[in-house]
Amino acid sequence: MRRIVVSVTNDLVTDQRVRKVCATLESEGFDILLIGRKLPQSLPIQRSYKTHRMHLLFKKGFLFYAEYNIRLFIKLLFVKKDILLANDLDTLLPNYLIAKLFRKKIVYDSHELFTEVPELIHRPKVQNIWLRIEKWVFPKLKNVITVNQVIADIYTDKYKVLVKVIRNISNKISEVDPDQDLAKRIKGNKKMLILQGSGINKDRGAEEAVEMMQYLDDILLVIIGGGDVFEDLKLIINELKIQDKVLVIGKLPYNKLLEYTKIADLGLSLDKGTNLNYEYSLPNKVFDYIQCQIPMLVSNRRVVAKLVQENDIGVVFDEHDPKEMAKIITTIFADRGHLKRWQVNLKKAAEMYNWESESIKLKEIYQNLK
Repeated sequence: MRRIVVSVTNDLVTDQRVRKVCATLESEGFDILLIGRKLPQSLPIQRSYKTHRMHLLFKKGFLFYAEYNIRLFIKLLFVKKDILLANDLDTLLPNYLIAKLFRKKIVYDSHELFTEVPELIHRPKVQNIWLRIEKWVFPKLKNVITVNQVIADIYTDKYKVLVKVIRNISNKISEVDPDQDLAKRIKGNKKMLILQGSGINKDRGAEEAVEMMQYLDDILLVIIGGGDVFEDLKLIINELKIQDKVLVIGKLPYNKLLEYTKIADLGLSLDKGTNLNYEYSLPNKVFDYIQCQIPMLVSNRRVVAKLVQENDIGVVFDEHDPKEMAKIITTIFADRGHLKRWQVNLKKAAEMYNWESESIKLKEIYQNLK
């Protein structure tokens, strides 16, 4: 069996794109080794393929990336490998060097416009380091994948490399009926909003979502996942005294997360247009909402807004003003006609946007690696 070594910088548990890719490639007969890291709060992981999580001394910043890349390079030196799969720019350099050294094929899966993330655009020196790595390696690559056509076109224009698209589409869910016991326990007779994701960070609208709850009655906001604003959200909740209106839950196993998604009445995707990465993003959660057949309220980001509007499965808004957002949500729940139409359209969208269909393209890519 040919071995694909897959590299990520996260703890493996909540990266649904990588989970789906690895499962698909395993079903195609590849031997998979997935490499990431282990954090003190990391949940247990059980996969049908091999995983390796490194215990690192540093958790973030320059020293983390330096340690991770050195450790990854050493690990890749000594493991069996036929194909190297680097996920995002922060794993690319050691994979590229090993691929050159051992004359192995390499695939680069860029989950975002890495150098345009908020954490880098205000730190030009650090951003420049990543840009130099990208400019040196990217033009030499032959097998590149990303998450949507807009980002693919940006990379192709910049580096003159053909970039193929595999979207962050969820697996088809055959059973979408919500768990009534969970619904009764969590939301009771209230309407429920959900904002989910492992990267709920600055400029992703979570703070405004919490603040808008002071203007809403008989509605519960559930935020599930992780990110650098989670502690700030708890402070806002306490400051506004809306503990009965907002429930914040840490990272959950994917199947458990979907049980909460299914009982929601409206899914939120609230990224701000403060950087190109968010402007062109197409988050996993949007497709989770589609598969769980719940309508959406999304900010007017280019790719997400187009998806929602073309399929008529929710509302797109422009301004992150908490009071205005609350008015929109009140209007949504008051209009039964919209809700019924969206429900019909969501069933159609769930049949159209699912990993079982999207993965056909992934299989073709790995059958024809250069």
